[in-house]
Amino acid sequence: MMQSISKKLINKVSIILPTYNSQRTVSSTIESVIKQTYGNWELIITDDCSSDSTLKILKKYSKLDKRIKIFNLEKNSGAGVCRNNSIKQSSGNYIAFIDSDDLWFPNKLEVQIEFMISNNIYISYTSFEVINLDGKKIDSVISPKKLSYKDMLLNNYIGCLTVIYDVSFFGKNYMSKIRKRQDWALWLKLLKKVKFAYNAGKILASYRLNENSLSKNKFDLVKYNWIIYRKIEGFNFIKSLYYFFIFFMYHFIKKNKL
Repeated sequence: MMQSISKKLINKVSIILPTYNSQRTVSSTIESVIKQTYGNWELIITDDCSSDSTLKILKKYSKLDKRIKIFNLEKNSGAGVCRNNSIKQSSGNYIAFIDSDDLWFPNKLEVQIEFMISNNIYISYTSFEVINLDGKKIDSVISPKKLSYKDMLLNNYIGCLTVIYDVSFFGKNYMSKIRKRQDWALWLKLLKKVKFAYNAGKILASYRLNENSLSKNKFDLVKYNWIIYRKIEGFNFIKSLYYFFIFFMYHFIKKNKL
């Protein structure tokens, strides 16, 4: 156990945060990172040409904490491009993701890094709670204990705000340039290199559901699923249709039961 703890403490975690007109929530997001019980991290924020006071807020925090680094895109390009720029600028042994309206529990990094090191795991995720704009809990998402590439083809079971992957094993892996569902495409890419991704076993983050959440627009969701199957994974029409149908049935049957 002592060896595991000492190994944990020397590992830097690069936290990837994209922002765009996030003035309402980004302070809470950054505060949840600053409050982590695991202190060896860097927060790399790339802003996507915000027109509100987001940049002003970011610069304030970067002056208060030298671990926070700010970058700006020259033109609005989407969250995937922002994340990729931050990954490029990262120097950590691990890469973690959080979005500008998400929150982490204070022990999120500590629990998850310990879990990965102790069990020789290269990609992990956690369950998470769903909150509204006011921060009130409205639901919980309990993720499976482990997931393979084939499992993930059926549905994106992993919340982006919960993922950590090991750079020493995978190297720096980047997201697709498609506007949405880039995170799912990356998980599929990583899972081609390992048998499973594993759940660290606890709810350690809060996903904020708002009017712009992709999960609220099911038709938009399945459109990008089709793009993943056809253009990213390169499946033929029949194979793409098979996975598309399973995903469609899962989400729309589930919706009708609510």
